[in-house]
Amino acid sequence: MKRLLLGAAALFAFAAPAVAADMPARTYTKAPAYTAPAVIYNWTGFYIGGHVGGAFAGNNSLIGSNARFMGGVQGGFDYQFAPNWVVGAEAQYSWLSNNNGNGVLFPGSTVITTRNNEIGSVTGRFGYTWGPALLYAKGGYAWRDNNNFGVSTLGAPVAFTTNGNHHDGYTVGAGLEYMFAPNWSAKAEYQYYNFGSTAFTSGPAPIVGTRFRDDDHTVKLGVNYRFGWGGPVANKY
Repeated sequence: MKRLLLGAAALFAFAAPAVAADMPARTYTKAPAYTAPAVIYNWTGFYIGGHVGGAFAGNNSLIGSNARFMGGVQGGFDYQFAPNWVVGAEAQYSWLSNNNGNGVLFPGSTVITTRNNEIGSVTGRFGYTWGPALLYAKGGYAWRDNNNFGVSTLGAPVAFTTNGNHHDGYTVGAGLEYMFAPNWSAKAEYQYYNFGSTAFTSGPAPIVGTRFRDDDHTVKLGVNYRFGWGGPVANKY
């Protein structure tokens, strides 16, 4: 038995190198490169923010073409679907700088002046998003404070009447919004407000029957803070 075991051991010792030589070389496998998770920009959620800009009256307006500073606040809700479309609603309120002294001079040294310092809107908006950017259009209801007219002749106030107060109107606009950080976005927006026109129905003879448009073109820059769902989120697998 001892001789048999020694013979088997010797045979294995000679055969092992030959078997090892016939085995294929071991290959080296490189670890896969790290891939950062994809980023998803989700516009769904509530938001609040503020804006600054300028307002410019339209043609045939009592205010004239002088620019007025505006600043205010906004808030709303967006819903992203399908998957690059966004629909939402927004309420916006703005303060306008005083425009006292703006007016129109008529024959007989009769002057009409006007002032309105507040403007707002409640609109729907619809847009298309790619990555952190959102291009949108908006439209809906517009409101302004009482348009305070004044009429004077030779510097003395005189009585007059108009065909309504023209508080209510409509608005349309468009803008580009960009999500620059988690929960934060910035926007540039154009918005047009139209409140019809005002006609003077009584007062000094030169102004009776005169009609002026009540509209404004506005350009605004704003920043929004988005609650909950808004902001870039890493994909989870």
